[in-house]
Amino acid sequence: MKRDEGRLSPEQAIRRRRIQIADRREAWALFRKILVVGAAVYILFGVLFGVTSMKGGDMQPRFAAGDVLLYYRLHENYVRNDVVVMERGGTSYVGRIIGIPGDTLEITREGALIINGNRIVETEIYFPTERYQGATEYPITLAGDEYFLMGDHRITAKDSRYFGPVRAAELKGKVITAIRRTDL
Repeated sequence: MKRDEGRLSPEQAIRRRRIQIADRREAWALFRKILVVGAAVYILFGVLFGVTSMKGGDMQPRFAAGDVLLYYRLHENYVRNDVVVMERGGTSYVGRIIGIPGDTLEITREGALIINGNRIVETEIYFPTERYQGATEYPITLAGDEYFLMGDHRITAKDSRYFGPVRAAELKGKVITAIRRTDL
């Protein structure tokens, strides 16, 4: 190569050098673009949004096992009926907020859900609400940072009836959409 460079005319050497410099600039520009895209993806899915898959049938028929759920991490004002992702003991769960801080809840032996003394009729829940024996004692009053979650599939869902109230710090975010596993 060095021999060939000695035989290059000054114009050819300048042209070759310009191409090398242009190639370096293009490489750095590509590297910067990759960094910007990487930072944007991190901000979007590491700070603002989260993605999880629905494990089991706790939220059937709304969400089925294998559905991919997108949730908003910065949501703070949770209200009754929000579907949320929570994490406890390294395991993520999806559930519907039934009780908010300050509520007193009871599930009767007959399967009635009573919140603050009012029997709740849930028109979009198709399964009977059952107590789980020996798990949560009723009535239960939620503290200032506690929520009561239940799955829509009330017969088998692993929720607050099983593991008790959920602290606000355990809530990862509010589910905003689902991608059905059949769409993938």
